Amino acid sequence: MAERMTDINWDEVTGKLNFDILRTEEPVVLVVSEGRVRCAPLPAHGETKIVTHQGKVKRVKWDEGEEF
Repeated sequence: MAERMTDINWDEVTGKLNFDILRTEEPVVLVVSEGRVRCAPLPAHGETKIVTHQGKVKRVKWDEGEEF
C-alpha cells in the first residue's frame, strides 16, 4: 500500500513552516512530532486517528467507509 503521508519541509534555522493552504483543495491533517512535519489528506467518509506513545506520534490510522 502506498504511503498517504508526505513530508513537509520547514526552515530549520527559524523553525517556521511555510504551507500554502490555498493550494490544498481537500481537507488535510498536518502532524508535527520530533522535528518532523507530515501531511495527509483526510478521507471523505471515515475516521483518522493519531496514535501517540510517551508524547510521540507512533502512527496514523485511517478507517474509511462509504455512504450507502
